[in-house]
Amino acid sequence: MDFNLETFLPYRLNQAAERVSQRFAAQYRARYRMTRPEWRALAALGTYGRMTATEIGGNSSMHKTKVSRAVRALEEKRWLKRSEDADDRRMEHLELTMAGRRIYGEMITLARDYERELSQLLGATGLKQLEAVLAAIEAKLPPVAGRKGPQD
Repeated sequence: MDFNLETFLPYRLNQAAERVSQRFAAQYRARYRMTRPEWRALAALGTYGRMTATEIGGNSSMHKTKVSRAVRALEEKRWLKRSEDADDRRMEHLELTMAGRRIYGEMITLARDYERELSQLLGATGLKQLEAVLAAIEAKLPPVAGRKGPQD
């Protein structure tokens, strides 16, 4: 069997995504002592506002245990608050506190700076080519039913 993992497209895409993600994670980890699941939960709440843990998991492609740990950590940092659903006491709504919104704003600045750095690394032509390839992949390969993405 002739198979080279290093040239297998899904493997290469995953490796590239992981490198990009790890480099950004190193920045927010050093600055805020935040994990990737915490960043994803914070970003989801900052972007979309009040959500349930289930909605955060669906939005960020995280398993419910990762969401639960991230929510607990953000709550301990006082960046997130919980409120019970008026109609269903089993459900909690989550939203950023004032401190959480401030951190989210700082994180967006950090994210934009990182995105600019990546854009400069690729150059205008390379960035347009990458965006076109990603758009083509996303358009031609819809998510598998019942699965929204990696279960980080």
